[in-house]
Formats: sequence, C-alpha cells, structure tokens
Amino acid sequence: MIDIHSHILPGMDDGAAHEADTLAMAKAAVDEGIKTIVATPHHQNGTYTNEAPIVEGAVDQTNALLHHHGIPLTVIAGQEVRVYGELLEDLKAGHLLTLHGSAYMLVEFPSNYIPRFASSLFYDLQLEGVTPIIAHPERNKVFMEKPSLLYRYIQNGALSQVTAASVTGHFGKKLQKFSLELIDHNLAHFIASDAHNTTSRGFYMDKAYNVIEQKLGRAKEMQDHAEKLIHNQPVIGDAPNEIQAKGLLHKLFNR
Repeated sequence: MIDIHSHILPGMDDGAAHEADTLAMAKAAVDEGIKTIVATPHHQNGTYTNEAPIVEGAVDQTNALLHHHGIPLTVIAGQEVRVYGELLEDLKAGHLLTLHGSAYMLVEFPSNYIPRFASSLFYDLQLEGVTPIIAHPERNKVFMEKPSLLYRYIQNGALSQVTAASVTGHFGKKLQKFSLELIDHNLAHFIASDAHNTTSRGFYMDKAYNVIEQKLGRAKEMQDHAEKLIHNQPVIGDAPNEIQAKGLLHKLFNR
C-alpha cells in the first residue's frame, strides 16, 4: 500500500515532533500494510516553510533512521503546498517539490475559501507539465457548500485526494458521506492518510479501503492510482460527474 500524504518527518510541521514520533508513526504505517509513504510537510501555509532541499535532506535522514531500527518502510519526498501567488515562480526556482519527482503536486486550499487566482494558477501549472492534486477537498467549506466548483477543477484536469479518516467516519458522518459521494462521482482519485501522529490523526488506510470496496467497489482502482503516481505514470480517472443539488440550501449555494 502507498500513502501519498503524510506528516511523518520529525520537527518539520504539526506532524511528528521528534524522531520517537516518526518511529511510532512508521511502525503504525507498516502495521496498516503501508510500504511506501510520501512525506508531505506543510509549505507556505502561513505557519510553516519547508523548501525542497530541507525536505529532501530530512527524507534521507528519516530513511536512515528507519533502516537503523529495522522498520520496512520507504519514505519519499513531497510537500503539501498551500496555494499562493508566487507558487509557479518558486517551482521554477527549485523551492517546491512534486510527489517523488513526478508530474503531480499536492496542493492545499485554505479551509474556508478558494483564492480567485487558483484556476489560472492550475492552468499555468499544467502548462508546465504539473498536475495539481487537491488535498482533502471534503474538508473544505467552499467545496462542501458548492461541489460544482470542485467538479470544474477536476473537469479542467486537476485531481483530488480524500483523507482516509474522512472515509471511515472518524471525522463524522457528514464528512464520510461527502467523501464517498466525491469518489462515486469521480471527483476524488486518491486515498491518503494525512497522518500527523498515532493518536488523533492516524492512518486508517486499511479501513478506508475496506469501506470504499464494500460501498463502491473501487478500492483497487484508487490503489492503482497511487502506484501509478509514484512511478510517474498517467493517472486517468473516469469522467467527473456533478453532485446533484439536494434541498433549497444546496441549490442556493450552487447557483
């Protein structure tokens, strides 16, 4: 199993605080059946700045640590990049990482709004050969209220990643239902843990795939997408479908 979104590197952000946390998370990941994990520390989110060379160095040190302790987990480099105005320039300058050097970048929106420039930024990224993967859209207030906006991003070539804990119901039934709707409507392409620790923000990957398989029969498809990503192969989902409006409030938000 491959996890494309985690905060396992020690002392980088609000994930693992130190090496003991990293080791605990690594052991938990292996117990889940995860063999490869992309380290995606926060970057440019207003609190944390983790540029490419720093992340790559931390990944090397973490792999050495895991090898020393005999933990059969491979960590590879990435970032969870908050969408910001200079993103494209910083990518060209070598400050940003795609996931494992692939053509895919994990990007994050603020939880309460979508910047107006995001559509043009995504277009420019794709012109540079980089496909944006929207992290945890099910936890974004705007997408929850107006899923047609996410549909437009996906229709225009972006991909998205839903959090395993959302799928399992650990973040509540509302987020679970919305997450499964996104998958069912081809608006989500990856499941990842977004794990920060082994307590409140764990992995839940195995359980999430079981839920997806039982309810939608699509676990293998999403696992294959993660496999293709780390081998830099095309990830091509089925054509997206809009989530139908349900109720007056939803209709008002989707005008």
